Amino acid sequence: MPASERDVEALTRLLGRPPRADFVVVVRRPDGAPVVIQNAPLLDDGAPMPTRYYLVDPGIVVAVSRIEAAGGVRAAESAVDPERLRRAHQEYASERDAALPPDHAGPTPHGGVGGTARGVKCLHAHYAYFLAGGDDPVGLWVQGRLDEVEQP
Repeated sequence: MPASERDVEALTRLLGRPPRADFVVVVRRPDGAPVVIQNAPLLDDGAPMPTRYYLVDPGIVVAVSRIEAAGGVRAAESAVDPERLRRAHQEYASERDAALPPDHAGPTPHGGVGGTARGVKCLHAHYAYFLAGGDDPVGLWVQGRLDEVEQP
């Protein structure tokens, strides 16, 4: 189901600009606010959009940013099974690429999670994919760090 007018308005506020691609909200807070969106594989001008899942909840974005700032990208990459990470990139790319219009002849997105083909580039992208139901070991690792922070 395409984004509602309310979703477009909410995302415009969160991004500080109108969205440049079609999207659907795939994870919501209990109050209905968007947490994760699923982007179309192409922007409105036809440019490739490698980031299929995008974390938009401001509180979660800040929390994940803190993990990244504390060395989380390297820590996550060394903590997860490289084969599981490779599969996550492959599944992400396959899903995104399957959403390309069948008659599309222009440039296409590349890479896996967050546009990278291997390793870890952005914890936000991995966590968004994980929250959307992707089998992403880095997203699972991020969830564990967030759970530790939220414990009293």
